[in-house]
Amino acid sequence: MPPPTGRHIIPSDSTDIPTLETLGWGAYFAVQLTEEDLAHVPARVAHVHRDRLGVLTEGGPCEVALPNGHPSGSFAVGDWVLISASQSVMQRRLDRRSLLQRRVHSRAGSRNIGEYRLIGANIDTLFITTSCNADFNVARLERYLTLAHDAGVEPVILLTKADVADDPQAYLAQAQALGTDLAVLLLDAHAPDVPDLLAKWTGQGQTVALSGSSGVGKTTLTNALTGMSVATQEIREDDARGRHTTTARHLYPLPTGGWLIDTPGIRGLGVSDAAAGIEATFAEITALAAQCKFRNCQHEHEPGCAVQAAIAAGEVDPERLARWRKLSAEDSANTASSGAAMGKGYGITKRSKGRALAKQIKAAQKHKKR
Repeated sequence: MPPPTGRHIIPSDSTDIPTLETLGWGAYFAVQLTEEDLAHVPARVAHVHRDRLGVLTEGGPCEVALPNGHPSGSFAVGDWVLISASQSVMQRRLDRRSLLQRRVHSRAGSRNIGEYRLIGANIDTLFITTSCNADFNVARLERYLTLAHDAGVEPVILLTKADVADDPQAYLAQAQALGTDLAVLLLDAHAPDVPDLLAKWTGQGQTVALSGSSGVGKTTLTNALTGMSVATQEIREDDARGRHTTTARHLYPLPTGGWLIDTPGIRGLGVSDAAAGIEATFAEITALAAQCKFRNCQHEHEPGCAVQAAIAAGEVDPERLARWRKLSAEDSANTASSGAAMGKGYGITKRSKGRALAKQIKAAQKHKKR
């Protein structure tokens, strides 16, 4: 296919232009193409701007415009799109193999009720990064695991700053207890062996997302994996937490042949429509619940509760059950409000629903005339 025209952006290595396969293209996307699509160019989204996309193609990187009716907020770094070779305009987005997204925390009555922020698309592995210090939080790790499991993405927990921790093995044990087959690694993000330790997940065509709170060493890991030199921030002395460095999402090429999506630090991570992810994250509770005497067992004081029996036997941590209960309740409440908010992005009043629908129809009609 001919390379698209348009304003080119500078590649990280102009001598190493990727192929579709090395960009992560595969049969899942190829089968979505129609005869009409053969005139278009497949491209992978590397940056999302206000009214355009920075994409990577076999012909090199470029920026393409978004047609009317396609808000930039509906695209994620890692998306596959088809662009016009002659006009450098995005034509359509292909169905995603996976999508990481988080629910926006909003007050009642806000237009953002039920809204989601897209983290990244078509991701194979989520590197959940936390540090062996005051940032370590089991409940937050469980939220990230829920996010990954619900999206069908393999989670891997990276414990940074292990080289300066008094007892890094204690952090490792707590993280490992969150899943039988969960991969957990202790890392010194500045050590030269980081790329080798993570090579299993960063091979050719594989896409990983690097997520976690601000200041846990994500930028240092990004530098280690990509060979770049992005500036990092020092740790705050008052609470041992780091400062925010990453401010936007980017798709970075890796020397190992994979791709990395770095994300801004996230401390608040709401869940919604994530029942499957919660079941996978709390797999031992899910399995025990199936053995309870009553189908609607709340695992409190009901007779024949297999979960409470496991707690009494010391097989399940009662705090783990409390976190499961809290996360499940939050998910149920947010799922209900998301449905009422119409399409996960609008207010819950009839008036706002009508306006949103009218706006969508008008945008679709305008785009159809183009």
